[in-house]
Amino acid sequence: MGSVFGRVFRVVTFGESHGPAVGVVVDGVPAGVAIDESLIRRELERRRFCQLPILNPRCEDEEFQILSGVKDGFTEGTPVAVVVWNRRAISDYYSELWMRPRPGHADLAYYLKFGRFYDHRGGGRASGRETVARVVAGAIAKAVLRQTINVEVASHLVELGGVAISREDYTFEDVVKAWEKPLPMVDDDAMRKAIDVLISAARDGDSVGGIGEVITTEVPPGLGEPVFDKLKADLAKAVMSIGSAVGVEFGLGFRLARMRGSEANDQIVLRDGRPRLETNRVGGMLGGMSIGEPIRFRVAFKPTPSIRKVQRTVDLEKMVETTITFKGRYDVSTAPKAILAAEAMTAIVLVDHAIRAGLIPRVIKR
Repeated sequence: MGSVFGRVFRVVTFGESHGPAVGVVVDGVPAGVAIDESLIRRELERRRFCQLPILNPRCEDEEFQILSGVKDGFTEGTPVAVVVWNRRAISDYYSELWMRPRPGHADLAYYLKFGRFYDHRGGGRASGRETVARVVAGAIAKAVLRQTINVEVASHLVELGGVAISREDYTFEDVVKAWEKPLPMVDDDAMRKAIDVLISAARDGDSVGGIGEVITTEVPPGLGEPVFDKLKADLAKAVMSIGSAVGVEFGLGFRLARMRGSEANDQIVLRDGRPRLETNRVGGMLGGMSIGEPIRFRVAFKPTPSIRKVQRTVDLEKMVETTITFKGRYDVSTAPKAILAAEAMTAIVLVDHAIRAGLIPRVIKR
């Protein structure tokens, strides 16, 4: 079914934006992985952005509970289940939107597929709130990667509301430290301008999109299988399953399409006694498989569909055209939270493929 992701390391998310809770069950977690609440809490805190209320007016406390799969601080090899409570949902805003789908949102698609049985409050399963479950699963996946094959995953924003970073020389450590700022951008000047754009959009009752980048440390070679189970293909599916994602590019991506082969090709050199890419323009994969380089890709996210401007829609009960104006709380941009979800999905994919490749055992020896 559509709420299950992964082949061996399997992630199942559940819950709606305005239901009692959202949560995740992660099956296939090796036994012996050190997991505690602080690890999960740290990832959920990164997602909150409460210091910028225009990015998270709901500002949940993200109270959670580990229900199963962890004993005395270590995974048991059984499914790990975590629930995150919804404490600050306000559903009254959505009463007048019932059967009046918001333009740009999934309301219409859910109605056309499920009829009147979909939950429109806050977008239901199509809400950005669903990504909380992915972030929790990503926290577990990151712990597995760190404690087995020494791989780290990070992300940041390279563009928000049309404001792009100007730096090209940033490192993995720069990206990690960017999350100590109000917005995770390695360019402070761009960050300040982006915040101004967010404030302006909020005043106008509008929203903005953005572009994020996910990068890793060196990933062991051999992850991914020809032809349809390529690592690149599974990463693309993983990040494109995020609601606001509208495009993905690996390495230099679309810029490669404008180059000649002599410019685009990464020259192969010997480094530390093994073949390496001199430039890694391709983003760490060849033939869709990892080759021992850092993986790098960018994801584009559309503007938040819920805005306070008058929009045209159809009253599905009366089948007449009408207009709506959203009056509830909404994030002026989903991109800052969405790139964190993309980071989490990357960790999940890497664990799944590393287990399938035999690089991660079923029991971590201590």
